[in-house]
Amino acid sequence: MAESGDEQADRSALPLEQSAELLGAYCFIERRLYALTGAWSVEVDQPRVQVHLDQVSQQHAWHAELFADRLPVLAGVAPDTLIRSPGAAGTVLEALADAPSSLERLAGLYRVVVPRLLTTYGRHLRRAVPVTDAPVVRALHLVRTDELAAWQAGEALVQSLVDGPGASQAAAIVGRLEGSLAGVAPGLGLVPWPGRRT
Repeated sequence: MAESGDEQADRSALPLEQSAELLGAYCFIERRLYALTGAWSVEVDQPRVQVHLDQVSQQHAWHAELFADRLPVLAGVAPDTLIRSPGAAGTVLEALADAPSSLERLAGLYRVVVPRLLTTYGRHLRRAVPVTDAPVVRALHLVRTDELAAWQAGEALVQSLVDGPGASQAAAIVGRLEGSLAGVAPGLGLVPWPGRRT
């Protein structure tokens, strides 16, 4: 994917505080996805969905560790305080947690959350400075590879579960989740770039 002019102009090392803001948000999201998918894996009665959710839950846990390990050290700041909800993403994840059925959970996860997460990580990679951001770039590449594979497998599961009434349930949760992100400008994913809130 080609870089936009803005992203080419923005390719510069982030100040430590802004880098911490992004990585803390990524860690929060991955931890929350670990908890959600892990809980769902023991509640679902379809074996292939159960196995899939268990696998991605473990991946999200590892992703959270990768980002936590790359949080910058800031004087007088405990690393755990940097891991916090990035606004709209937290709202979306809580709405996803309330989804009642496996189909709705998977549709919300793989038609809203994961695609936007991939957009977020991709934007970071395009703006990162390879020399100064090498550890973060490496983590982002590893995480994006996992997320892309999970997205493809998850979307295949969604399609296999959709039937007549299920199609409207899946569409409804996608609409609700996207609606909760209405204030986030298109193309920004789940986490706004530091200094840019819309």
